Amino acid sequence: MLSTHILDISSGKPAAGVRVVLSRIEDGHRTSVASGVTDADGRVKELLPKGKLDAAVYELDFETGPYFRSRRIEPFHPRVSVIVEITDPDQHYHVPLLVSPFGYTTYRGS
Repeated sequence: MLSTHILDISSGKPAAGVRVVLSRIEDGHRTSVASGVTDADGRVKELLPKGKLDAAVYELDFETGPYFRSRRIEPFHPRVSVIVEITDPDQHYHVPLLVSPFGYTTYRGS
């Protein structure tokens, strides 16, 4: 299972309405496998609800530009890409993103 959560640290609030695309990376090629939109709490609770992740390298692509532009802020990072490696498909992987118009950070959450 893979989930994510986005917190806008410039406002101290969850980032709702952000599109997140999950792609599998294999031999340098990306294949989109799922997508979702963050809810009012900034969460996509299960990014791949009807399938199971394989052990592989994946990219989470957070489309942050529209989120900030809707708040009349021109972001330096209009998109944030995070690459993760899933080694045990039976585990729960949570990828939080802390974002502002000018920077971001991420980590493996629980």
